[in-house]
Amino acid sequence: MTISICIAQLNYVAGDLGGNAQKIIEAAGQAASQGAQLLVTPELALCGYAAEDLLLRESFQAENDLALQRIVQASQAWPDLSLLVGHTSAVAGSRLRYNSASWVCGGRVLGTYHKQALPNYGVFDELRYFTPGQTPLVVALGGVQVGVLICEDAWQTAPAQAAKAAGAQMLLVLNASPFHLNKQAQREIVLARCAQQTGLSMVYAHMVGGQDELVFDGGSFAVSARGEVVMRAPVFAQSLAVVEVDTHTLTLSGTVQEVPDDNACLWQALVLAVRDYIGKTGFPGVLLGLSGGIDSALVLAIAVDALGKDKVRTLMMPSPYTADISWKDAQEMADRVGVRHEVIDIAPQFEAFKAALAPQFAGLAEDTTEENLQARIRGTLLMAMSNKLGALVLTTGNKSELATGYCTLYGDMAGGFAVIKDLLKTRVFELAHWRNANDPFGTGLAPIPERIITRPPSAELRPDQKDEDSLPPYPVLDDIVRRYMENDEPIEAIVAAGHDPENVERVARLIRINEYKRRQAPVGPRLSRRSFGKDWRCPITNGFRR
Repeated sequence: MTISICIAQLNYVAGDLGGNAQKIIEAAGQAASQGAQLLVTPELALCGYAAEDLLLRESFQAENDLALQRIVQASQAWPDLSLLVGHTSAVAGSRLRYNSASWVCGGRVLGTYHKQALPNYGVFDELRYFTPGQTPLVVALGGVQVGVLICEDAWQTAPAQAAKAAGAQMLLVLNASPFHLNKQAQREIVLARCAQQTGLSMVYAHMVGGQDELVFDGGSFAVSARGEVVMRAPVFAQSLAVVEVDTHTLTLSGTVQEVPDDNACLWQALVLAVRDYIGKTGFPGVLLGLSGGIDSALVLAIAVDALGKDKVRTLMMPSPYTADISWKDAQEMADRVGVRHEVIDIAPQFEAFKAALAPQFAGLAEDTTEENLQARIRGTLLMAMSNKLGALVLTTGNKSELATGYCTLYGDMAGGFAVIKDLLKTRVFELAHWRNANDPFGTGLAPIPERIITRPPSAELRPDQKDEDSLPPYPVLDDIVRRYMENDEPIEAIVAAGHDPENVERVARLIRINEYKRRQAPVGPRLSRRSFGKDWRCPITNGFRR
């Protein structure tokens, strides 16, 4: 005899309790029609992850409870189907709240599990919102005793062992695990270790979609008691993935989808992040400044893949220092992808600002002040168009620039979503080459003109300017940023790894003194194990130097 378990790997929306409940009910109907005995949702599917301080509102909890009851009532339509639903729960008359999963069948809740291991690191703040649970939950399904865990529970030893001691013969794990590069492999290693330690097979249910700076990449999977992956759902796509359980041998089986390479995963994560941020917040489209440089070209390619050409608009804003080839390359890029492209020459506004400030600047040489004026004129024009048209401005700065402050407050940092803020410059080049060589969404395009990729990067804010006039070469800079910021390596260790001490000290200082800028930067998708955002929290006023 076999049991069919269906995973509702869907795109949930934080705070959309009614909409999420409807998705779960519809998925249950499909699972029942396919003969499944159990539908499993991801962690906190009902309220969305991460609902953050909405979880502290009593009215939110009350609506969550009503939405759960709606699912319970709907379950009467499928007497042969159980549902395991992730939600938040509270103890009446107290401020105790739990990250929970309820087993629902035939119009009743047969049991509720509270997450025991609450992560409080990186992007996770669960101790702010939840109380740890203490008790395992084991439920019979077709003669098999099934234990329930939630995400971090499987990354530690005690919860899984407690479920086994309570009689579990296999484990179900509800998850909301944000993407970063190579996270899927890490999850599978951790679950394989847990399966081997307990001797129990495991089913891992995950969600998909963008939620502010977090991206959830799907890839739900199952591992045997020996730790072998025996089912994997597609990544970056909604799916009702099925796991078959042999009730006699307790072996699991299903279809194993491949995980794409690193650049393909990054591209899909970026496209999903843009599509969901725009779609879930309700903006009708996007707008960006197209400079003829590689960063804005990459953002444009991502935006078109995410939204289609009709929802993307570009603006070229040349200054007296803009090279002719930048005009031509920007126009060619816009033509290739088919977006509406316009040009506003900012030279008159630039001269007007300089004239207005001339009395105050008398006797002072031109410097970065005049460079930043150009960036801020562009930011003002983009935001004016955003106000008039309703389109969200996408900023085009990368992680290397954000780390070192090679960006202008209220200039190129002005906007609503920072698409590539977690891509180092070297990865920007890699992804540009990758997208020109690959066509993941069937557009038939190599969207980025080759000269944009091969030209030396320049902000074009003064004559003959090159990025490497102000920064170390990007391969050097990016390795220092990766070591110092992402991995927390001390300066001495980075120097010992072969970097010039002066470069290391300089980059570390730039990272430190530009925190005030990053606090004012727009949100953008997290792609690395540590991005500037939820998992980077450094004081602006800061006397530490190492």
